[in-house]
Parts: sequence; C-alpha cells; structure tokens
Amino acid sequence: MKTILVTGGAGFIGGCFVRQCVAERAARVVNFDKLTYAGNLDSLEPVMRDSQHVFLQGDIVDRAAVDHALEAYQPEAIVHFAAESHVDRSIDGPAEFVRTNVQGTFQLLDSARQYWQKLAGPARDAFRFLQVSTDEVYGSLGASGKFLETTSYDPSSPYSASKAAADHLVRAYFRTYGMPTLVTNCSNNYGPYQFPEKLIPLIILNALEGKPLPVYGDGQNARDWLYVEDHARALRLVLERGRVGETYHIGGRNERSNIAVVRAICRLLDEMQPDAGGARERHISFVADRPGHDRRYAIDPSKIERELGWRPAETFDSALAKTVRWYLRNQDWWRNILKRGYRPERIGELKGKAGANP
Repeated sequence: MKTILVTGGAGFIGGCFVRQCVAERAARVVNFDKLTYAGNLDSLEPVMRDSQHVFLQGDIVDRAAVDHALEAYQPEAIVHFAAESHVDRSIDGPAEFVRTNVQGTFQLLDSARQYWQKLAGPARDAFRFLQVSTDEVYGSLGASGKFLETTSYDPSSPYSASKAAADHLVRAYFRTYGMPTLVTNCSNNYGPYQFPEKLIPLIILNALEGKPLPVYGDGQNARDWLYVEDHARALRLVLERGRVGETYHIGGRNERSNIAVVRAICRLLDEMQPDAGGARERHISFVADRPGHDRRYAIDPSKIERELGWRPAETFDSALAKTVRWYLRNQDWWRNILKRGYRPERIGELKGKAGANP
C-alpha cells in the first residue's frame, strides 16, 4: 500500500483527505500536524486507532522533524495542506502566516527535494509533491469571468500573499530541480469538521445559540463553494493521474453571495430545528467590511473535468443540508472547541488604523 505524508492532516481539508484515504484503503497515511488552535484530534477519531494511520505532532518549519518523518516512513508522495488559513487572523498577525506558509513550505520542499534526489528508479519516477492552494491568490474578479490556471496572481491579504509565495516556491522547485510537483487551487470549502471561525460553521453555531449572524459589508461578496469530500476526491485524482508540473483548479461551480449562503443556512435550521422565537434570519447583522475584502471569486474547473474526469458528487444545496445536519448531530465536537477557549468574535478590523476602509 502506498504511503503518503500529509501535512496539516488534523485540519479541516487535510483531515477529510486523511479520513477518506484510510477508510477506503487508498493509502497508509503519515499525518504530520503541529496541532495549532485549528488542528483537532477529535476530527481524526475515526482513524486514530487504524493501523494505516500514523500521527506525528510536528512543525513544518522544524527541518529536523520533517527530515526524520521522510527518512523514517519513506513516503511515495507528500500532500501539503499545513497552513495558517484565516484571512482575518492574517490581518491581525501576518508574521505567523509568513512563518508557516512561506518558511514552512520552503523547509518542507527542500527536505522533500533532498529525499527525492536520493531515490532511484521507479521510486524516484513515482514520487509526487502536491501543493494544496487557494483561489484567493488571484485577488478579486469583476462582475464576470472566472479564474483560469493561467490567471496572474494578485493577492489582497497577508494570507493570500503567503499562499502565493508558497505556490511560487513549489513551481520553482519543479523548474529548477525537476522535482515532480503539482499545484491545486480550490474554491471555498465547507462541510463537517470545519473550524467555527469560517463563515458556514460560524453562522450555524451562532444561529443555534441565538446570537447575531454577522455579514460583512452589503453581503454581496461572492464565492464559489466546494464540498470538502468532493475536494478530497479531486486531490486524490490529481495525485494519481495529474501531469507533473501542472496546476489544476478544483471548484464546485456553485457561486453564491455571502448573504445568500447565510439565508440558506437559516432556512435549513428553521426546517431541521425550529426556533420558538421565529425565523433565524431575524438575527442577520451587517457589519463593517473586512479590510481588502475581495468582491468576487469564481473558479473554472474545466481542466480537471476534461483531463481527469472529476465532477463534484454534491450540489451546493445537498451538501449544505448535509453540513447543517452534521453540526446538529455532532454538537460535542464543536462544544469541545468552545470549552477550550475559542470565542467566535470579530477580528481583523484594523480599528483606527490607516487602510481600514480600502
């Protein structure tokens, strides 16, 4: 069975990828995660006692720890999810994003390069390094059009700038050293086990507790939404059949405005767990916009559809219903996060600072 080193496998998307691979016996997974505030071993409970899952707590910036993991487990591939990922946090504290997303990616890449260069024959030919990135590296779209794999990078936040830098490093290692790398850029993910700082779980949890449902600006900022299980399957296809050196866009073809998403969640909760006080839309609260908030993202997944035959299994409506139902049925999971001290409060406002309202 193939061995894959997965970085950030206790996070949201990485955790889904790990659970899929192990449950379907697609690979033995060596899960390397620092366990930051967003890393959660509870999300790995289905696989933690499985012989095909090995968990290593470690930081990708720690070169010795990365070197040891590669030498000890001899993976045939690396799938790199580990990253600081919340835009608002990057506004308040960009240094950690540069440390993890840029310096960490460099250390991981360079360790992987040295490991790969020692391989020989079929093992060397088969090795892959997959960089999991975001559509946010492209900046904001106008009212029409979609991001293509050839679209120029134009990041707006410290988060997206750090991911852009990481992507450039990965491509440079392919061009300079011939290292067999791949890059994917995905649209906004949602689904079970997502940390409650992100829009969909935040709205679900606040709505269940009767709290305000904050919506930035006028609520018309639009995103393409991708169910995390569909994303994980796409990544597995890219890893198995993608062309070395290529970039693949993974998107759900589900463009929605933020306010439309929030209202859809309210309707689902009203159906599944009615509130005696009335419709939950009454709690929607428009708040000051995020600094540098990109207006619209839309990603064109035609290449992965055409070349690898991938299509999302879920529609936005079907997957959103599954997601809301999961949070209702798994309250222990998110209540444990709240017990550990996380508070779903507004950050990244730049109050009283220049550039707060670009």
